[in-house]
Amino acid sequence: MRRNPLKTIFPLLISLLVIFSGLLSACNDGGSAKTEYDMAMTPLEELPAEVQSAPVSVQQAYQFAAANPDILTQIPCYCGCGAIGHTSNYACYVSGTGENGQVQYDTHALGCSICVDITQDTMRLLKQGKSVAEIKTSVDKTYSQYGPSNMP
Repeated sequence: MRRNPLKTIFPLLISLLVIFSGLLSACNDGGSAKTEYDMAMTPLEELPAEVQSAPVSVQQAYQFAAANPDILTQIPCYCGCGAIGHTSNYACYVSGTGENGQVQYDTHALGCSICVDITQDTMRLLKQGKSVAEIKTSVDKTYSQYGPSNMP
């Protein structure tokens, strides 16, 4: 008696389909304004067009910065941006707030990997449960080799 190959392959195909569907749904964030770090984030559509077309890590850094000024104003930057008046990592992303309360973005971090790396490290360390003081210490230790801190 000959076995039907479909009876053998069909359960395997169904199993693979279920696994593949699960993987795809894990990749879909449902349009929420969260990153892999599950932090408060400004929605991407509220950011300038040049940020929206930037690499994902840059987009996430801007989204995090705009939503978390209380954190990033305590974190220094070491890219040399103190020379242009920046006083924290936050200033690499946000230059101020207009009279109407609308955030005014700085384009500096669009072209500066040190700024973005510091923000991404901040996000990662927050997710690990580190305090802002611990994160600042880590940033100082890791990035001081690139130049002076921009914090007064």
